[in-house]
Amino acid sequence: MHIKNKRSPEQCTSMDDIRAEIDLLDRTVVSLIGQRYKYVLAAAKFKTSATAVRAPERFKAMLAQRRHWAEQEGLSAEAIERLFTDLVNHFIEKEMQHWRQQQT
Repeated sequence: MHIKNKRSPEQCTSMDDIRAEIDLLDRTVVSLIGQRYKYVLAAAKFKTSATAVRAPERFKAMLAQRRHWAEQEGLSAEAIERLFTDLVNHFIEKEMQHWRQQQT
């Protein structure tokens, strides 16, 4: 995925330029997380148990894949794993609430 910034890092001539480009990227990241959340809630209708919602084996595999992607991007695999662990654990709790509501 490629986000179209107004300037490349090399084209920035001030901290204001840098901050504006980072803000654009961060806004896109937040929007993508919002889209991801919609898929998480939609997944609840396919789950048949609380264990299926938690999907511990999928969670482990997902983290391994994110670590690999981080390494490919030259990022800290540990930092990306922490980020996704927090994010996905939060989403699992939200999906669990959604799933429980559908069971009643």
